[in-house]
Amino acid sequence: MDYPDYPPQKSFVFEDDMGTNAPVIHQRVIARLTAGLYPLYLSGRIPYEPLPEMMLTEGYSSPTPDVSLFSETAEQTIVIIEVCQTRGLKADLDKVVRLTDSELYGIQEGFVFNYKTGQWYRYCKGDGGLVTESAFSGILQLDLNRFL
Repeated sequence: MDYPDYPPQKSFVFEDDMGTNAPVIHQRVIARLTAGLYPLYLSGRIPYEPLPEMMLTEGYSSPTPDVSLFSETAEQTIVIIEVCQTRGLKADLDKVVRLTDSELYGIQEGFVFNYKTGQWYRYCKGDGGLVTESAFSGILQLDLNRFL
């Protein structure tokens, strides 16, 4: 099978300062989201597989959202979720908007959850940079906050 040869997006990788050395609360939120969404995927209630810390492309270094909802048929991530604290909120919002609006990855919807404040932010492809405060996924048709 031929895979597209996307150019490396180094700027996205280096901006992810949390990496895998995130605090326990950060990892706990990722675990709860993944554990809550996975049974819905297995039962067929959502069509995308929730995967933690998965690279958006294969074969070279690429952005790694905290949670990706991956379409096996399209071989693309459709929804991403970033987990942050207040200091990292702006950078994660910028990252989600850039990744979602990019033509490279196929992302249609992105979320940022601030575990310090409990606030959710949602961005959809084509929203022109306008982020709304919401945990409801139009693509999945569910409230992501219910898993926390």
